[in-house]
Amino acid sequence: MSGLRHREPPEDGPEDDYEQAGLAGHLAPGTSPALLLVDPARAYVDRDCPLYAGVEPAVEAMRALLSAARLAGIPVVVTRVRFRSDGRDGGVFFRKVPTLRVFAEGSPYGDFIDGLAPAPDELTVTKQYPSAFFGTSLSAYLTANGVDTLLIAGLTTSGCVRASALDAMQHGFVPVVAEEAVGDRDADVHAANLFDIRHKIGEVWPMTRVEEYLGARH
Repeated sequence: MSGLRHREPPEDGPEDDYEQAGLAGHLAPGTSPALLLVDPARAYVDRDCPLYAGVEPAVEAMRALLSAARLAGIPVVVTRVRFRSDGRDGGVFFRKVPTLRVFAEGSPYGDFIDGLAPAPDELTVTKQYPSAFFGTSLSAYLTANGVDTLLIAGLTTSGCVRASALDAMQHGFVPVVAEEAVGDRDADVHAANLFDIRHKIGEVWPMTRVEEYLGARH
């Protein structure tokens, strides 16, 4: 029998409960941001793909944010997932999620969504795991360019977006997730992960606030 006692949730809801627990801190963004656009892959918007997620509104917001970032002249990093044809470079992750085969070499589902491909002078990070930082040179690139704040958009909220936001914080960059510019296949999962990011990892800002932040730089 477990020695743990069942804890009744407070009547005033989870937001107040987290505040009472001291999980309501805020991070002030710095003065040198970059945009990280996580895995804007065709897989999530092509209805013929098993990973189709119905995230078209988030994709439109990503396009708007990418335009704003370019206008502000900040560094832009776009990630993509690519595996060998046998998936062996994906290790345990590939074994856990077999549908990742849609990102194997030669598959069109790993291609960038129209309007979200990096420009020639923007960094493309190819990865095999959820975080944009794991096994890549992203942290070194951001540090070398004096970046202190990472604006994050992309797909999906509960997977690669959350993992990248967590690693951004752990590498010393202030993560700011653009709320409307991330998406997931399930609305409840999406909301729960944004809630958790906001209370434990970084900031979750509406697009209007992100655009104001970028506009002030411009």
